[in-house]
Amino acid sequence: MIAAARGAIGPAASGVGAMLKLIRVHQWIKNAFVAAPLFFTPHVIDVSNAMAVVAGILCFCAVSSSIYILNDYVDREADRQHPKKRYRPLAAGTVAVPHALTLMGLLAAGGLVGAAFLSPGFLNILGAYAILNVLYCFWLKNLSIIDLIVISAGFVLRVDAGAELVDAPPSVWIVLCTGFLAMFLAIAKRRDDVVTALGETHRKSLKGYNRSFLDSALVIVLGGVLVSYTIYTTDRAVMDSLGTERLYLTVPFVLAGVLRYLQITQVEERSGSPTRIVVTDLFLILTILGWVATFAVLIYG
Repeated sequence: MIAAARGAIGPAASGVGAMLKLIRVHQWIKNAFVAAPLFFTPHVIDVSNAMAVVAGILCFCAVSSSIYILNDYVDREADRQHPKKRYRPLAAGTVAVPHALTLMGLLAAGGLVGAAFLSPGFLNILGAYAILNVLYCFWLKNLSIIDLIVISAGFVLRVDAGAELVDAPPSVWIVLCTGFLAMFLAIAKRRDDVVTALGETHRKSLKGYNRSFLDSALVIVLGGVLVSYTIYTTDRAVMDSLGTERLYLTVPFVLAGVLRYLQITQVEERSGSPTRIVVTDLFLILTILGWVATFAVLIYG
């Protein structure tokens, strides 16, 4: 009953709209993590590195979209039984399978060829990301806990890829924080699947989860986010590198943001689409903008 009510989102798109929905343009925001090492390392910011990072983000957008198409192709039958995913282009039949697979191949090839022009190291990381996600589509997403780790690893690889492009290895604490944050969002999404009573017929990994387990996991991972980020802001090497001892002033924004997302997850119970929540929830938007502005003033001011 809950799933049905929350799934009433209207008919599937068609034409160009269906193609854009197929490649999930709204998910490209995740690839902004490629720019994190450039943002966190002021002394490497220049036109050349900025252009390389933009190109790297585009490569990740192309490859990640190809993976989304593959995932939708593999899941198209199961998606037809889902209250929301039945409107995906392949499940709804608004994009023909041959057209979708052709687009998938073009996007994957374009992204990897572009990566090869940027640097061998970046290509290796993007290739690892692609292989990991292909395995996820066919196998790993069916394994509880492993599915969460793979999602988290995808974000860490984005940060590593950005670091490779600008030759600025990120702090281990910011890498850990990225991984914990991504896992926090993934757990919240799985919790939404459990709350809407989808069951393992839609996603096999759900047989390893229940609300109590996922609520406990959220608390554990949330602790990891806050501890790793707080240590990052108070690490002497980081403070010396960025030229400020007041990075701790950004911690309240991180705390407010994760608590708001926890509220959305456990009180409002609508954590099924992390990307849409981040770009539509006013509290989260203001929190993120506040964090960016404060961080920027501290290291660039």
